[in-house]
Amino acid sequence: MSFDISPFKQLASVQNLSALKRRRHYWLTVHLWLGLTLGLLLSIYGITGSILVFYAEIDEWLRPELLQVTPPEEGQYRPLSEIFEAGRNAMPPQARHTFAVYPRNANAAFLLRFSLAQEDGNEDRWLVGVDPYTAKVTNKHLQWRAGDWMPNDCIEFIFELHYALLLPWHISSPIVGLSAALLIVSILTGLIVWWPLTGHWRNALTFKAKAGKVRFNYDLHKTSGFYTALIMIPVLFSGIYMVLPHNVAPVIELFSPVTYRYWFQSKPPSPNAPAIGMDEAVSIALKQYPHGRPHSIYGAPNLTQTYTVCQNGVDAAGSMLQRRCTVIDRYSGKILDLDDPSLPTATAGEIFTHWQWSLHSGQAFGMTGRLLVFLSGLLCPFLFVTGVVRWRHKCRANRKTI
Repeated sequence: MSFDISPFKQLASVQNLSALKRRRHYWLTVHLWLGLTLGLLLSIYGITGSILVFYAEIDEWLRPELLQVTPPEEGQYRPLSEIFEAGRNAMPPQARHTFAVYPRNANAAFLLRFSLAQEDGNEDRWLVGVDPYTAKVTNKHLQWRAGDWMPNDCIEFIFELHYALLLPWHISSPIVGLSAALLIVSILTGLIVWWPLTGHWRNALTFKAKAGKVRFNYDLHKTSGFYTALIMIPVLFSGIYMVLPHNVAPVIELFSPVTYRYWFQSKPPSPNAPAIGMDEAVSIALKQYPHGRPHSIYGAPNLTQTYTVCQNGVDAAGSMLQRRCTVIDRYSGKILDLDDPSLPTATAGEIFTHWQWSLHSGQAFGMTGRLLVFLSGLLCPFLFVTGVVRWRHKCRANRKTI
């Protein structure tokens, strides 16, 4: 005699689906309150991040008199020592040269950043442009006046809003890092809620045809959230790493050794030991990577700081990324660290951390990556607004059933 067990299978399937729906309701509650409390921050991070993807192009358009030059027909760059000297001569003797950015194309100026201490202990931040073909100053601009709570120029304002919410660094770092971590949780819970329990994947990935306003808002929220999740999660994590490296690196080291270039320090051989110049630091880096184009140079204004020269266009077998950074002792010129994932000694942790800046900026995948990060950032306020509208729709529906 046979016994039909199909009704029991159907009952078990219904019970399993009911349990999944109860769990999904719990995750929906978590997703809702994280979205409502952190959605405004997500919007700020997203909009400012989208602008910063193309900050160099935007800044040159806004301030051509400072950032653009007219190249001669057969001109060559003047020696770095002359370019840096021109920038120093444009500032008071006590100004400290903290950062330099190479021209990104033939029409761009060399950018030098200086800090100038004031009597109250705060510092003015100055940006000096130098024509690389003539070693003459194009212009200079006070980016941030000592004691002011916000910068004086647009792009610097966007940077500070994106990375620090215009707050002091010791306050902003934990706020930005923690909020980004919770936003990752919000995205993951959103994916749990989005997951089609009945297997109707087409409905989950597309808009319903001829839907009303309520359904259209729902579809807009869920589909834009899904398609941006794979971009937003690595972008948010890399943001956490950049603002809280000393907290994130120990976690990564649980799985693989990792180094961070700001951990290295220069060791003065004597109290008044002379330091090498930034131009010499670039020469040392170019010997290591002769085909790489220097992009940014981190100065060493304090006695124990190191020079860091970052170069683009370093082509290495087995590595997609072409950015390399060389950490150099400011006294001896000794190379202290190479941020190079193609080295045989590079650990998985070092390769992972090397990717973070390129993922955050989208530069890991060229213009395609930059555009994806740009578009994902612009969708952040849409996710917040559609989420709030969806919540209000649910509240109205609940009131009608009472």
